[in-house]
Amino acid sequence: MTESFISKKPIPVRERLIMALDVPSIPEAQALVEELGDSVIFYKVGMELFMSGDYFGFIEWLKAQNKKVFVDLKFFDISATVGRAIKALSSKGVDLATIHGNDAIMEAAAANKGDLKVLAVTALTSLDRGDLDDLGFKCDIRDLVLSRAKRALEIGCDGIVSSGLEVAMLRKELDHRLLVITPGIRPVDNRVDDDQKRVVSVEQAFQNGADYIVVGRPIRDAENRQAMAEKIQGQVLSQFQSNS
Repeated sequence: MTESFISKKPIPVRERLIMALDVPSIPEAQALVEELGDSVIFYKVGMELFMSGDYFGFIEWLKAQNKKVFVDLKFFDISATVGRAIKALSSKGVDLATIHGNDAIMEAAAANKGDLKVLAVTALTSLDRGDLDDLGFKCDIRDLVLSRAKRALEIGCDGIVSSGLEVAMLRKELDHRLLVITPGIRPVDNRVDDDQKRVVSVEQAFQNGADYIVVGRPIRDAENRQAMAEKIQGQVLSQFQSNS
């Protein structure tokens, strides 16, 4: 039997599913949130929505709907700029935010985060071995992810974003001290036209030790979005019930 690293953190089970609002406009995002109703509590808002209009007004709207918000803008700039950006974002009522980059960037973010939880990106789930070679990273993906996770923990970040393929390794090496958010979740077979390469199922992600999963297309593109969200919520619940 494969070793289980199921999360013991006191996170409400229905908040462990984060829906990625990867749609072109704020009105479309609002309509999707309203359509999903109580089936989703936590939402990720990224660069596509950032470029589409009133991003921060939309965040305020989400908070008014009693939703939690994950700002996925992967802040990457000189450390002072990232620090000021994180400090400004911390006043918006946001729950999670991503940063990218070196130790100085992580240090600046950690020093300015307030109640905001800062997540360091390890290696994007859209990248495979060939992509990392193209970018000049000759090390093993697992070594890269572990190195970045160790530095994030030492510097004071709250967590990381990591493929579910590496989470079990992280739990063995670092226990449960970091929050781990896992994107690239596919509750059904991965499609040929999908740009996510390093994917796992809901069950794999949580058994490997993820605290949260991020799901976008499988819900957004479903014929019945609310039913798909509830199906995934059921899959999440089953993991924690079976390990309680």
